[in-house]
Amino acid sequence: MSTFGSPSPDAAVYVISVAAELTGLHPQTLRAYERMGLIAPGRTGGGGRRYSHRDLERLREIADLTSAGIGIEGVRRIMDLENQVDALRARNEELVAELDAVRRGLAARASLAPANKLPVLHQAVGQSLVVWRRGS
Repeated sequence: MSTFGSPSPDAAVYVISVAAELTGLHPQTLRAYERMGLIAPGRTGGGGRRYSHRDLERLREIADLTSAGIGIEGVRRIMDLENQVDALRARNEELVAELDAVRRGLAARASLAPANKLPVLHQAVGQSLVVWRRGS
């Protein structure tokens, strides 16, 4: 439960007749979309379908796309691409957070590390070794 009395967006709470009424679609259309793999409602122990708020949003999006003249395979492709974009955004946020943490760690170590007094070694072209000392 997200707040007192209201289910989370993923809680499967609506029976098919309520989901059909809320989305403006016929129950047979909801069943067809499920057979096509566009929607996957939850199931009760007895096998009854239960739709979540997120399922209803997806059904409305499917209805909007099909009413705009997009075929079912086009709808499937659009929804797959939207899922990929969402996953990439989430991964990008993870990587940005990880990078920020690494940068903070490097900055903290740099402020605590003593100055390096070791010589800098460079390999010359003729296989000889050149040693450079940093100025004091």
